[in-house]
Amino acid sequence: MSRHDGRTARQVDLRGAEWRKSRRSSGNGACVEVAFAEGVVAVRDSKDTGGPALVFSPAEWTAFLGGAHDGRYGRP
Repeated sequence: MSRHDGRTARQVDLRGAEWRKSRRSSGNGACVEVAFAEGVVAVRDSKDTGGPALVFSPAEWTAFLGGAHDGRYGRP
């Protein structure tokens, strides 16, 4: 598996991961779930739990959360 930047992505076994949804989830099906496993943070669509997951390093996840908190990512 390769990434868009040409580096090889590491395979991560998420079968035993404990997935969590936000407490603010409204139950309308437009949610993501997050899991912390094998030193990574994984994110998946709550409607497709058997589908793919995006995997981030803890530093990448922290940077994303900081940007979201600061309003860096506007709503569409």
